[in-house]
Amino acid sequence: MSEKLDIDQILEKCGNFGRYQLILLGFFCLINVLSSMHYYSQTIISFVPEHWCYSDLTASMSVDDRRAYHLQFSKPSCTNIDEILIMKDSVEAEIGYDKSLCKNDDSLGCLERIINTNSTRSQKECKKWIYNYDLLFGYQSMTSELNWVCENTWKSITGQSTYFIGSVVGTLVLGILADAIGRLPVLIIANMLGIVGNGLTIFATNEIVFALCRFISGMATDNNFVMMYILVLEYIDPKMRTFGLNLCIGIFYCLGSVVSPWIAVWLGNWKLYLLATIIPTLVIPIFYFVVPESAEWLISKNKLNEALICYQKIAKINRRKLDEKFIADFKTVAFDINAHRIKSNEKQNPSLISLFKTPRLRRLTLILFFKSMIITLGYDAISKNVEGLGMSPFILFSLSASAILPACLVILALQDRIGRKAMASSSLFVSGIFTAGCGIILAYQQKENQKSNQLLIATLNVIGRFGITMAYNSGAQYATELIPTCVRGQGVAAAHVAGYALTFFSSYILYTATVFKAMPSLILGVLSFAGAFCCLFLPETLNRKTPVTLLDGEEFGRDERFFHFACFDKSEGKE
Repeated sequence: MSEKLDIDQILEKCGNFGRYQLILLGFFCLINVLSSMHYYSQTIISFVPEHWCYSDLTASMSVDDRRAYHLQFSKPSCTNIDEILIMKDSVEAEIGYDKSLCKNDDSLGCLERIINTNSTRSQKECKKWIYNYDLLFGYQSMTSELNWVCENTWKSITGQSTYFIGSVVGTLVLGILADAIGRLPVLIIANMLGIVGNGLTIFATNEIVFALCRFISGMATDNNFVMMYILVLEYIDPKMRTFGLNLCIGIFYCLGSVVSPWIAVWLGNWKLYLLATIIPTLVIPIFYFVVPESAEWLISKNKLNEALICYQKIAKINRRKLDEKFIADFKTVAFDINAHRIKSNEKQNPSLISLFKTPRLRRLTLILFFKSMIITLGYDAISKNVEGLGMSPFILFSLSASAILPACLVILALQDRIGRKAMASSSLFVSGIFTAGCGIILAYQQKENQKSNQLLIATLNVIGRFGITMAYNSGAQYATELIPTCVRGQGVAAAHVAGYALTFFSSYILYTATVFKAMPSLILGVLSFAGAFCCLFLPETLNRKTPVTLLDGEEFGRDERFFHFACFDKSEGKE
């Protein structure tokens, strides 16, 4: 051969953006819809309807009257009125009314405050509740069916948190398995784990079984999407990868996220909704017969004939004719790839620990890990922070999910213009401003006892979601370009795992709303600001040769200033 070919040129001979690639992108679109339904199922099944502790005194009241009556108590949703009535005579005889506390108020609310302040007696927990499903459009969630509210709220929160423990374990175990048996089998295994986890959740009746089921379901998360992403990435024209993949994610992940809550409303019950996420996922095993295995992985395992068959199938569907020269070219490329791999293995392979051995690379790695943790936590928590804000969580969830598509389009339009550093920092800053702003508005309204401004809250929530989605979807590429090639796989995986590990606390952050309604938004806003600030310490990677060795990583971007962005390079060049 007169010129040395690479794997992308082999693909070009088979057709790198033809009928086959469009079919593959179609399958990827389906994966986007299914993975979004799977990921947000844990949010949708756990929506908490407006509720009050059951009492014969309020059972016959209208919803508005009952809501107004319960406001006199310190915990309007969870105060056991019947228990207060039982204790009324004995408490009055024991300590009387505290006029300084109640100001001659003889209501049950005053009596409750006296009991909480002075009495050694403790109120019994509620055993029965009255639910108002108006904001949920009649949808019965798991929390209302199992009565996991008030003192039992922790059961649902713990189960949601174990989902992310499962995500960490699944990412590690299935990632190793993908290198051993291939990307395609792991894609199918991950989706089957999602089916098993969600299916078993339907039959969960106690917190231990529920947590175990959510752990299994969590193991599917990420690999049920990423493995297909890797396969499409390999078999599509390099010039079309960013556009094609981001457009599919923007449209179809957004579509799945927006539609999911309304599927739940239409079905009316959390168990039926989980079934709705399971049934379409049953088609995924068919992928084994229609989606090609990674040719690069097959070559690395010296399965050259199987890799060649993959390319021949692509060429056939794309109506490309392959001659004997193609086979010779393919074998040469495969030989070069394996020779390079063997040569690399003969050298001492640096490990993840190597990233922490030199001071500057250690600092950059820790910042990357922190950034990944903030983005992953924020992405999950902000998307879930749709309850208790004065409007239907279904409406607010759909509105905020609609930000996914414009976020992807902005990434396509700006990331290669303003650079990775500016994109990461500015998107987190935008998320921080509007998420914290939402918290400030909620705090003010609660302090002044004002009615919630639903339009303002929804607008701030959607823009906050828009910012964190930009940060999340652009973050993986930035990390990939910053971490040296010799440890890139381990480094990116470790950053990913660190992100899911911190997301364990997502549900607990949202739970702080029971103490102070604005608390989750304020916490998430501050974390976004912290992430935006830390990104300023990272070097730019746009139009730069990415680091290959650990020494390259140590020296990469050493001379850059704190506020240096790629867009400044262009303006400086014009001058």
